[in-house]
Amino acid sequence: MLPIYEEKKKDLHIHLKTSAHASPHLHNSTEFIYITEGSLELGMGQELFHMEEGDFAVIFPDVIHHYQVFSQGNNKACYLWAKPALNGQFTEIIQNSCPEDPVIKKEDVHPDIVNAVSCLLANRKAKDDDFAVEQAYVQILLARSIPHFQLTEKSRVESNDIIYQTVSYIARHFKESVSLESMARDLGISKFALSRVFSGTFHRNFNQFLNEQRLNYVVVHLECTEDSITDICMDAGFESQRTFNRVFRERYRMTPREYRNSYKEKYLREELT
Repeated sequence: MLPIYEEKKKDLHIHLKTSAHASPHLHNSTEFIYITEGSLELGMGQELFHMEEGDFAVIFPDVIHHYQVFSQGNNKACYLWAKPALNGQFTEIIQNSCPEDPVIKKEDVHPDIVNAVSCLLANRKAKDDDFAVEQAYVQILLARSIPHFQLTEKSRVESNDIIYQTVSYIARHFKESVSLESMARDLGISKFALSRVFSGTFHRNFNQFLNEQRLNYVVVHLECTEDSITDICMDAGFESQRTFNRVFRERYRMTPREYRNSYKEKYLREELT
């Protein structure tokens, strides 16, 4: 999952993986989700959109969203994240608007979308990351999906609501040395009011939420890059390797190295099925 304001080296990332819960987040990439098995609940704004096998969704950049998985059994999807450079002729639309309902149901998904996703998966397997080819397929995904959407101005979504401000602030500053006090000061509210936002809305305190976002960044880079674990840890904003290792193990019940190896083995198995 790429549940944070990511800065990835590649222009396109694509994962065929088991769906899992992801807390509210935003990022500067356009995200595409194609359900391959089971279901997924996609939250955007105050709405929760149900997705089933064959459904397709597009999440525009800088829009807060989250995932939930309620159904038992296998729940898998193909997740794609395209950096702004791949938006091409759709850049202005994507920057200034967003879908009121981001989901296209299976019966309305154009065959070109399915083909583009399949080709991008095949290219990843072949380690073919040619920019022109990736941009062409992303353009197909956008061209075949945007006409289905009822678009609204993004400024209507990017409100002055404290929840949006909170998620947006953490997304942009999680790599820095940030505290509840400094964040409250920057947002112009009391630290007590901000603390209530974290406990009441996100059901975790400030440090837990901040570390969760940092870990989201970490696991993406463990999965998608060969960068050293130390470099990933420090780049994510953790002040020490010791703190990072403790927080990582508390959440994933394994070390970062074990997680990376486990992911590689699982990915290879899923690629073969």
